[in-house]
Amino acid sequence: MADTNFDIAVIGAGPGGYVAASRAAQLGLKTVIVEREHLGGICLNWGCIPTKALLRTAELYHQMGRAAEFGLACDNLRFDLASVVERSRKVAAKLASGVAYLMKKNKIAVIDGEAKLEGQGKIAITGKGDELSTIAAKHIIIATGARARELPGLEADGRLVWTYKQAMVPPAFPKSLLVIGSGAIGIEFASFYRTLGAEVTVVEMFDRILPVEDAEISALARKAFVKQGMTIHTGTTVEGLVRHADSVTARLAKPGLTGELKVDRVILAIGITGNVEGLGLEEQGVKIDKGHIGVDEWCRTGIPGLYAIGDVVGPPWLAHKASHEGVLCVEKIAGVENIHPLDKTSVPACTYSTPQIASVGLTEEAARAGGRAIKIGRFPCSANGKAIALGETEGLIKTIFDEGTGELLGAHMIGAEVTELIQGFAIAKGLETTEAELITTIFPHPTLSEMMYESVLDAYGRALHI
Repeated sequence: MADTNFDIAVIGAGPGGYVAASRAAQLGLKTVIVEREHLGGICLNWGCIPTKALLRTAELYHQMGRAAEFGLACDNLRFDLASVVERSRKVAAKLASGVAYLMKKNKIAVIDGEAKLEGQGKIAITGKGDELSTIAAKHIIIATGARARELPGLEADGRLVWTYKQAMVPPAFPKSLLVIGSGAIGIEFASFYRTLGAEVTVVEMFDRILPVEDAEISALARKAFVKQGMTIHTGTTVEGLVRHADSVTARLAKPGLTGELKVDRVILAIGITGNVEGLGLEEQGVKIDKGHIGVDEWCRTGIPGLYAIGDVVGPPWLAHKASHEGVLCVEKIAGVENIHPLDKTSVPACTYSTPQIASVGLTEEAARAGGRAIKIGRFPCSANGKAIALGETEGLIKTIFDEGTGELLGAHMIGAEVTELIQGFAIAKGLETTEAELITTIFPHPTLSEMMYESVLDAYGRALHI
């Protein structure tokens, strides 16, 4: 390329990297982004977006199966797997092309290739034909993301044992499936395959599914999934997998009990590890802990001019957290005033299963463990007019407040469309809203959002509809 000197170079074009590059360009910084695979990263190509396309199919399939409840007829309901997968891939491709447009619009140089740090401010790039070039930048941001974690004896092979990539493009629909891990990724795939008719077993080593969520919400989720026909084993580990010609036998163990389970396919959803290899980080003296880059509150690695954002720096492993870090990192570099470090308790989390799960802030357990005196409000979906009209009465909205100050500490939801509702509480938390402001806010009727209002009222003994 003609020009090899930049103000900012971003390595990785996922939701952290491309957003960081876009913000840098907006601030007038000469910017380049280096990506070895796909613009948009895992999120747009193999994560957030295509999985939501698959889950939308499952949601519609589920609703069509309930047609009689709404006075409708839907006979001979079926799905075409190839078409389901094709739509998901088209959605991903469309958004990836949108990222390319944004790079062009913002006059950001895009380099396809592998990047490696070559001393302060320098990056060596190996292209598709193994051609080598070097670029220089005053500031370098590592945004290389993460990949599925594997354990000895539980390695993915792409045919019988899948990671999220293979689970999104199955060549045939499995009749039975084992999902190892019950975080958001595992539960979303379990929900997708179960809704479309697979016999699904979920194994979780912790004592409950969705272990980072509020325990009360986790228990409600388990109840809902079991009602749908899932088999769930908590406090259980998978000690090994025996692979047959077209099936897998898993050895399951929990205290005092062992057993075997034979399934068509296995999905690994046991966490992720940062893409830190091959970047020359160790040679630059960058601290790496448990597969993730260590950074301070401004995403600085401790090496002058070198930063890291997104999944590669650790949890929460969420696209919107990566994007937020990208913006604050660049703005700090540019000297923008009145910016604030990331408050991880203000990062909302969403699981797009049926039912949906969403949360922001402290769980009840964490609030109590922190020595807080708290007030808790709850409102069931079964008491909300819009939920009843929609036929979506399963679920709960839970809010947690500091008893002394009225500060909103956390909100936790399970039910229809809660992944859209949670942002209301995220905004409230960001504005340091107390119960007083929330109680005097007018919520429209009839809406699902009224459940949020009623939950706040309930925390203070003022609920109107329960």
